[in-house]
Amino acid sequence: MDLQRHSFTLLTLALLSIVFVACGDKQAEQADGKLRIVATTGMIGDAVRVIAGDRVELHTMMGPGVDPHLYKATKGDLDRLDKADVVFYNGLHLEAKLGTLLERMARTKKVVAVAESVPDSQLHLPDGSQGYADPHIWFDVSLWRMAVAEVGRALAEADTGNAAVYADAVKMFDDSLAALHQWTLEQVGAIPPEQRVLVTAHDAFGYFGTACDMEVVGLQGMSTVSEAGLYDVTSLVDMIVQRKIRAVFVESSVSSKAIESVVRGCRERGHDVTIGGELFSDAMGAADTPEGTYLGIIRHNVNTIVSALK
Repeated sequence: MDLQRHSFTLLTLALLSIVFVACGDKQAEQADGKLRIVATTGMIGDAVRVIAGDRVELHTMMGPGVDPHLYKATKGDLDRLDKADVVFYNGLHLEAKLGTLLERMARTKKVVAVAESVPDSQLHLPDGSQGYADPHIWFDVSLWRMAVAEVGRALAEADTGNAAVYADAVKMFDDSLAALHQWTLEQVGAIPPEQRVLVTAHDAFGYFGTACDMEVVGLQGMSTVSEAGLYDVTSLVDMIVQRKIRAVFVESSVSSKAIESVVRGCRERGHDVTIGGELFSDAMGAADTPEGTYLGIIRHNVNTIVSALK
């Protein structure tokens, strides 16, 4: 009987030691007091960085040149998502292959779709979109201001001790965004109305067009999942030749092959259209460059568009 009691005591102590070690590891991991944040896109990650700075541990899943429409989570992503305190994503079906995963995770942790901060009345529902709203809200800076405010609210709720700090940072960032929006309107407004046509690889710039009173034509639809066909290329060539559009644009996160086919088709028809430059659409530029920030990609895109079409 004493032997049984002794064995039971040893087993209990062993189990408790395992629990204490596990708890100790957890406390060590959180000893710095920082929230673990995961953001899907660079634009969202940039908003978190500007608002929270080094108060959080931030991981952005999709780097430069990555297409969110096609992105599949890596094993490292899944591990970080599992450990995250807050997950930010765009929503509106932008992260198409991650949607179900993110919705399931929302049952057990704070998962925020920043695009849901935009009222339905201000969302685009293009023809052929199968009921999905256009997810590219960041190209209208006035709408992105709403998304940034949503990021700030979620951070303040998750880290109440720094709520006032986050509120101040959101206010400063919002002032910069308001100034950027006004500058964008002024710059694009300098393009002659008949040349104010933006032709790109896929239909990512609809909100930009609405904000700036600019016609936008994408060779592919809102998503890059399906490739453009011969009919799409031919139709776009016809439009460019007929309207004497002088420049089209490639995108950093989309193959340039289809747009290059359009340029060749126009030249075969006797119209010399040029590639006006590369635009940042669904991804930002490299870190530690101006285009590695949201403010930077908007300035780059506007300067590139205006220079080619003005």
